[in-house]
Amino acid sequence: MYKPKSLAIYKNKPAIIKEIDDKIVITVLSGETIRVREKDIEVIHPGPVEKFSELEGGFPENFAHEAWELFVNENESFTLQDIASLSGGWTAKNAWQAFLLLIDGLYFEGESNAIRAKPANVVELELQKRSLKQTEGTQREAFISRLREKTIKLPEDLRFFQDIEALAFGKTTKSRMMKDAGLNETPEIAHKLLLQTGVWDNFVNPHHSRCGAALSEPKQLEGNLLNLDDRVDLTHLEAFAIDDENSTDPDDAVSLEKTPQGKILLYVHVADPTTLIPPNSPVDCDARTRGATLYSPEKIIRMLGEDSITCFALGLSEISPALTFKIVINNEFKIENTEIFCSKIHVTRKNYKEVENTGVFTPFFELSTANFHRRLAAGAIQFDFPEVHIAVNGHEIEIIPQENYPSRALVRECMLLAGEGAAAWALGNQLPFPFISQEIENIPNDVLPEFAGAFQLRRCMRPRILSVKPGIHQGLGLDLYTQVTSPLRRYTDLLAHMQIKAYLRNEAPISEDLMLARLAASERAAIAVNKAEKASRAHFTAVYLADKIDSEWEGIIIERRGPHAIVLIPALGLEIQAAPPRSGNYEPNTACIMKLSSVKIPEAETRWTFV
Repeated sequence: MYKPKSLAIYKNKPAIIKEIDDKIVITVLSGETIRVREKDIEVIHPGPVEKFSELEGGFPENFAHEAWELFVNENESFTLQDIASLSGGWTAKNAWQAFLLLIDGLYFEGESNAIRAKPANVVELELQKRSLKQTEGTQREAFISRLREKTIKLPEDLRFFQDIEALAFGKTTKSRMMKDAGLNETPEIAHKLLLQTGVWDNFVNPHHSRCGAALSEPKQLEGNLLNLDDRVDLTHLEAFAIDDENSTDPDDAVSLEKTPQGKILLYVHVADPTTLIPPNSPVDCDARTRGATLYSPEKIIRMLGEDSITCFALGLSEISPALTFKIVINNEFKIENTEIFCSKIHVTRKNYKEVENTGVFTPFFELSTANFHRRLAAGAIQFDFPEVHIAVNGHEIEIIPQENYPSRALVRECMLLAGEGAAAWALGNQLPFPFISQEIENIPNDVLPEFAGAFQLRRCMRPRILSVKPGIHQGLGLDLYTQVTSPLRRYTDLLAHMQIKAYLRNEAPISEDLMLARLAASERAAIAVNKAEKASRAHFTAVYLADKIDSEWEGIIIERRGPHAIVLIPALGLEIQAAPPRSGNYEPNTACIMKLSSVKIPEAETRWTFV
């Protein structure tokens, strides 16, 4: 059977046996000669076959169906030779064509020497599938042609955009449709294509998904809130939750007392979700994969579910459960002691504007000012840039400059005192804890004033470091620091609360190795959230400006870079780069007028010129 010039099948392709020794030498379609084992090939015709061109030419058009009709009612199997003999006899060409019918699988199945005709109902079903596939292929080719010409037919063409949308959302790195249309496969080009064809409008924000932020609904709490009677009753204290007007998840509040010796007792009350979220519970694991709450201009994607907000956000109920940090501050405005315990409090909610010029807050302002100067004396870096609030409601966008009320500094300093006190408490109790440190590098000898100086200082700040080992936070001017005041929206704070609770209950704390692993996982997720927030703000800023081409805006130069300048546009909270004219004064802190020349929404890119 195995002899030279026989026709064989190798990997479902024709091969001609050339010679036989310890192995079989065959020639394949490419002309290459290779050595194979007997079991690697199947001889289907004894030949002789000199060249592959002898196999060219198929059966007549309806031959396959007619041959099937002859065999479909046969009870016994048949061979390739039986099929080939129906059309011109047993030749190598007919043997190969019969084999093609077998591997095509429409009418026949089995092996070369044991073939059976498929039942009529199976053939009919397969014919329907092939017809649909052919129709789909024809429609797909027509769509790709329309895609190249940007002449899409909606809504019928929407079904072809699935892999293009997946690429724009960052769910995949490839799009077969775009490749076949001769387009570069990038998320930005996919986004642009979706806008050009009208499949998306400007308000579709792909950046949450593209940055890898979790988008599903958070897991719900398990169990009911414990009896508030088990907590230290602090309802006699005035407790104020101070936040933006649009805040929906207040998770910290402050109270203040003075002792007869003149010491300050600062109470920082923090939402207490770990009451119902034990370590490694489903809600804890879910929050860890999210890292933080995502605050996007058009929506909020929470780290914890709405039931957690309803149950634990401060001031939403008459009496709120809290984890209280009682910080004793001496006459030199240094922390003397920190006590932590579960409490119940009555909270009054205030926005930053309401706190201004209100006598009851005078002691808070005095404390925050003193603490700020203490940190500055220790080397803290403080700079302020204008911030804006971007709000999207339907297809309306507002960009509102944020008032820099002194009460923002009041809240900031109280939260920093809570973080400093909690870090010292954890270190004193030898607990593995999510400590935060930061280094500062290359501060200029002569820092410029105003926004240009703030820009210089910001560039000196290195990324924060999360570790179970304490370190100096040079940016804040603190020897020890952690964050504990936002457990509803920041996982590291939630993790810190779990460790505190374990200590207060005399339970085994989370080990150092496990703490490190959970910090690493949550930090990866938090970085994705941070990227998504920044990208979303840039996206909606571009959308806001898209219909404002040639509009003029007040700017301030904050740095010169060769022929270009970095310009801050305070009303937009936007930093842009443009080339100023060669003549004139365009040094740092110089006011200027910038004209918007173009907007690219897929790239969230704006271009400006000096007026």
